[in-house]
Amino acid sequence: MTVTEDRTDVPASAVQARPVAGYIGAEITGVDLSQELTDQEVADIRAALLHHKVVFFRDQHITADQQIAFGRRFGEVTPAHPTLPPLDDDHPEILVIGGEAAYYGPSVDASDEDSYFGLENHFHTDVTFVHNPPLGSILRAVEVPSQGGDTAWSNLVAAYEGLSQPIKELVDGLHAVHRNEIHLELGSRRALSLRATFNSTPYWTEHPVVRVHPETGEKALFVNRNFTSHIVGLRNAESRALLELLYAQVENPRYSVRFTWRPGSLAFWDNRATAHLAALDAIPGEPRTLHRITVKGDVPVGPDGFRSEVLEGGAFS
Repeated sequence: MTVTEDRTDVPASAVQARPVAGYIGAEITGVDLSQELTDQEVADIRAALLHHKVVFFRDQHITADQQIAFGRRFGEVTPAHPTLPPLDDDHPEILVIGGEAAYYGPSVDASDEDSYFGLENHFHTDVTFVHNPPLGSILRAVEVPSQGGDTAWSNLVAAYEGLSQPIKELVDGLHAVHRNEIHLELGSRRALSLRATFNSTPYWTEHPVVRVHPETGEKALFVNRNFTSHIVGLRNAESRALLELLYAQVENPRYSVRFTWRPGSLAFWDNRATAHLAALDAIPGEPRTLHRITVKGDVPVGPDGFRSEVLEGGAFS
């Protein structure tokens, strides 16, 4: 991707987007995120994001403040999370992923063997339990393990398009309830403390099962194992069976890309059209710390015109 507009009043952009997988993902070069970006650079990155769904940056050794400034070029940066605490008082926009034990409370020692996270690891879309899930997320590597700890993303537009026509017609008119719950693999003190914090304020929202992207008009599956509770109007067995079919489609490796973190790496993904998964394969005891910010999103709309409705909780801003 290159700039094609020939105008003397627009600063030139050297932004390039190189695809890294068949259905999703591109590596961005030709930009320095430690500097103030030109409008054309922002436009080129946004275009690459919409087309490739997730874009990756290497060798961008930026600060927390610079990460937030970068996010603000694409919209309003939200607080770190609806229920989890931020990095610190000076950076209320940053959520720490891994590494620190800020979530777990004073009674939990992260060095204890029993402090193992114990969370089930699923493909998910960020914060779908609120009325207006984020437009996008920007994740920055702070500490990375020597091996493992990759993140994978799945293209939810391609996943929808890969369904048979009768299934598309069925899910186009369905709605599902999303709620803020964390699912435990092991009830360690650390995991139980995190779950209590995460669930401290209930959020329940009814979303369309298929979301129409507000910028591209594409249809994308909008369900995930972490937060989707059930499909409205179906019997429990029917809901479980249909969700399992859709989850399998979301998790199909054909529609995915995997990214290996290095110092100075960033990933920016369109939260309206992707799901992602952290691989829990790093060497035990090695740090894996990343800082995430999110850009404020809008209310999802389905192919049938249904706009998401709050059942409990509210919006994220």
